[in-house]
Amino acid sequence: MSGGVDSSVAAALLAEAGHDVIGLSMQLYDQSGGEAGYGSCCSLDDLHDAGRVARRLGIPHYIVNFEREFQRTVVSNFVGEYVAGRTPIPCAHCNSDLKFATLLDRSMAYGAELVATGHYARIGIDPETGRHVLSRGLDASKDQSYFLFSLTQQQLSRASFPVGHLSKDEVRDIARRLGLSVAEKPDSQEICFVPDGDYAAFIEKKTGDLDGGGAIVNQSGAVLGRHPGVHRFTVGQRKGLGIAAAEPLYVLELRPTEKTVVVGRRADLERASLTASQVNWIAGAPPVAPLRVTAQIRHRHQPATATVRAIDHSRASVAFDNPVIAITPGQAVVFYMDDLVIGGGWIES
Repeated sequence: MSGGVDSSVAAALLAEAGHDVIGLSMQLYDQSGGEAGYGSCCSLDDLHDAGRVARRLGIPHYIVNFEREFQRTVVSNFVGEYVAGRTPIPCAHCNSDLKFATLLDRSMAYGAELVATGHYARIGIDPETGRHVLSRGLDASKDQSYFLFSLTQQQLSRASFPVGHLSKDEVRDIARRLGLSVAEKPDSQEICFVPDGDYAAFIEKKTGDLDGGGAIVNQSGAVLGRHPGVHRFTVGQRKGLGIAAAEPLYVLELRPTEKTVVVGRRADLERASLTASQVNWIAGAPPVAPLRVTAQIRHRHQPATATVRAIDHSRASVAFDNPVIAITPGQAVVFYMDDLVIGGGWIES
């Protein structure tokens, strides 16, 4: 229970259905300094909101301290990826490495059979293979299956998404009907541990003074300007380059070992292929033949038709029918057939 309306309604629906429900909230970072931004996932305010909802539902509520695990699996990855010139997705690591790994293990101490969350996604069983499958949530505007691509069969077998078949409006209507205090609470938009959105300052605080300044160059290698650190940029970025040019320039590539940012025109961002690593084939084994899918390279990116080929058990290549904009190392690429998640991996190159 994160303290938001989605997980609150998920708990309420399970309780209404007669399940024995226990509310667990994760304390992820030290908030002794009063860091409690409203709407930021798992802040002090959110933990209090989750407790109020649990009391309203008449279910026990516990706060579990995952500060150490969160720092190790989510924050450290976030910092390391930016320093390495990649753009991370902390929410995906939080889901796979905490909610459906560490939290799943912890829940067994309470005798729980399943871990339910407020994700907009659906779980089913393939009648032919008997495997658990993951599908998009019915509300396309809120679908969160992209963040869940790395879940294993064992994790899916212990997971429940009670709001996956509902729209956001329906979820809020249920919260109002039940008199839950979070019915009108806005969705969290920022990364919980960087509430002010200043990723660069956060990374610099964690790593100390980065000796990261370097050159901004075009594709021919001509120096166009200087930058204060590769960690301040991401592929596709246009603003904040500090370069006067006849046409808008975009970040095309980051070369952290050379401390170089490569820029060019928007058209130069188009790429027709990518390689992914740590690929998880949720729906089955790696395909032995090229597979036709729609591939999504960002959470809000329009899925694009493509052919995916397994390179080995953990890597895959993706060839798009038409070039796509701003393929970004560190982001995830997720493969779909209609609403079914076939698999996904981390964009390597």
